[in-house]
Amino acid sequence: MTKVYSTAVVIIPPKDFWVAIQDIRKEYDRNFHRWMPHITLMYPFRPQSEFKSLEHSFLTLCKSIKSFEISFSKIKQFYHSKQNYTLWLAPEPDSLIINLQSKLLAITPDCNDINLFQGGFKPHLSVGQIKGNQKLTNFKKKFQETWIPFKFKVKSVYFIAREKLKSSRFEITNEFLMK
Repeated sequence: MTKVYSTAVVIIPPKDFWVAIQDIRKEYDRNFHRWMPHITLMYPFRPQSEFKSLEHSFLTLCKSIKSFEISFSKIKQFYHSKQNYTLWLAPEPDSLIINLQSKLLAITPDCNDINLFQGGFKPHLSVGQIKGNQKLTNFKKKFQETWIPFKFKVKSVYFIAREKLKSSRFEITNEFLMK
């Protein structure tokens, strides 16, 4: 099956929580203008031309999954190389998101690219990139002093898509409500 980097399956926090997230992303995330705040479940995903044929399966499955609450109180990082890091908010409990993603993969098992990273699928909400151990330490200290934890109920899964141009923004194309 074909997969493209212009579509994804994600969880999107309610807009009420975007200001705090976007304040960090505006300063630290080079993808700020391309992606809305989100937790990736599948990326790359199927071409938008296949969304119609996938709708029924996603709709049916999501209606069978109970909505759940997650909270964000911690910042973590992925280490890449040469003191390069990706900063991310850690959803808790992550086991509920891992379970959700596992069920969704039953529909499109070939869209498991994010599961192939060392350590497997790690739910996260990216907020930026940073270079240097001291900058990371300073950022985390400031974050802990100023961050106000929040939580929300995950009630939907979304298909998002963008034009093939690298500068284009992702937009919601489909929402699948959970029970």
